[in-house]
Amino acid sequence: QTRTGEYLRDAVDKLKEQASNGQLAGVVLDLRNNPGGVLSAAVSVSDAFLTDGIIVYTDGRLEDSKLKFNAKPTDILDGAPIVVLVNGGSASASEIVAGALQDHKRAVIMGEKTFGKGSVQTILPMENGSALKLTTARYFTPSGRSIQAEGIKPDIEVARLQVSRYTAAVSLRIKERDLPKHLRGSEEKDATQ
Repeated sequence: QTRTGEYLRDAVDKLKEQASNGQLAGVVLDLRNNPGGVLSAAVSVSDAFLTDGIIVYTDGRLEDSKLKFNAKPTDILDGAPIVVLVNGGSASASEIVAGALQDHKRAVIMGEKTFGKGSVQTILPMENGSALKLTTARYFTPSGRSIQAEGIKPDIEVARLQVSRYTAAVSLRIKERDLPKHLRGSEEKDATQ
């Protein structure tokens, strides 16, 4: 939400305090099943890791729907590597973060293709107290990729896995005890005695 960027910076500061040298070797940012939030939070989170360039921009028919958000020269990780985890439940603001970090080659995006919610809605209040929500623009990554209905394609695709019960019949792996002349364990009887 609106304070997400602040919470992120606080969390990274706490992790740095726990690190032996005050620096982090890297970070995994888990955006799986993150349906997004407000644009300002996406910009703030992305800006925490970028030092320059465009984070995201919007484009629509009207001039006031054309916005551009740029990074400030601060990287709270001082260049340490980032892996961003995404899946089909990663949408909207989380896609903005993943797209910005991917386009700037600041992070490796890993997982499944994201949801593809890259549209900007404007709410117009009506006289009767209700409101009308109109789609007025689209979100674009720094390199100009539309997020809408396209999503963010991971650098490393990882298919959804299903964990099933392990059975010995499934395994054809050889164990140490199966090797001829192996060093016997304390529970095994020596065949030479």
